[in-house]
Amino acid sequence: MSSFWSIWISVISLGTILGCFLLLRWCLQNKTGVEEGDDMHHEFDGIIEINNQLPKWWTIMFYVTIVWGLLYLMWYPGLGNFAGLSGWTSSNQGIKSLAESKAATEYALQNNKIVAYDREIAQANEFFGPIFEGYAKQPIEALAVDEEALKIGQRLFLQNCSQCHGSDARGQRGFPNLTDNDWLYGGKPENIKQTLLQGRQGAMPAWIDSMGEAGIEEVVAYALSLSGRKVDQQTADRGEARFAVCVACHGPDGKGNQALGAPNLTDNIWLYGGSTTAVTETLTNGRAGVMPSFKDTLGEQKIHLVAAYVYSLSLEE
Repeated sequence: MSSFWSIWISVISLGTILGCFLLLRWCLQNKTGVEEGDDMHHEFDGIIEINNQLPKWWTIMFYVTIVWGLLYLMWYPGLGNFAGLSGWTSSNQGIKSLAESKAATEYALQNNKIVAYDREIAQANEFFGPIFEGYAKQPIEALAVDEEALKIGQRLFLQNCSQCHGSDARGQRGFPNLTDNDWLYGGKPENIKQTLLQGRQGAMPAWIDSMGEAGIEEVVAYALSLSGRKVDQQTADRGEARFAVCVACHGPDGKGNQALGAPNLTDNIWLYGGSTTAVTETLTNGRAGVMPSFKDTLGEQKIHLVAAYVYSLSLEE
């Protein structure tokens, strides 16, 4: 926070408390010229106003809240950049990476700083750790039919995976549908878990320089024909000869290679769109999709449950 905003917040906070104190003191003074307890000569609907002081219990409570507010601002970080005397903070601020987060947590522990978020995580790990540990000992196939395990796996999925794959796991352009049993790297439990642990990185190169626009048009026609699409047959025949450079990844029959993450071109399921324009764009510019590793953020035990949940989705199809 800049110095300007720090001063601005401090002035408003302290000024408000001071204003409340001055208002209370003003209200406690008798400026009416009428003795306390006498008639103020104001009457409305048979009700006569009497010059009474504010209730003592209410006045004392007001003073207590003012003192409490000042002590709170001194003890906790509330006055701009002032960190407070307690060393308490809601979380480690300014974190830009997981490594920085871990370093900040370690620093707080070594210097007896109170970081609320770190303590909440520690308490959660202490309470839920044995639960995750118990599930981690069971095979993914068993967890995939365990309703309680799937509820936990679903929550973890929604928190960490739905941003790309959607809350229903059906994906979107560039992000795979996890419910259709069509897998780039394999849909067995161990494949799914490996994907979550290590992440994946696509490596479809751009072919515009080596094939040219005419060559790409021919290969696109042949690739679309593999899935039964109607294309110009002569163009597709010329593309079949050029497809030889694609065989290394997609195989001679175009059915792909899960060891490389090369998609099956014969099933009419397209990650980046199956229109002529979309496939042309893929061949022209290449694709480099990235699935991040969740090993450090979730840990293997939680990943085990997410893998079970994802695996269960494809079983429903």
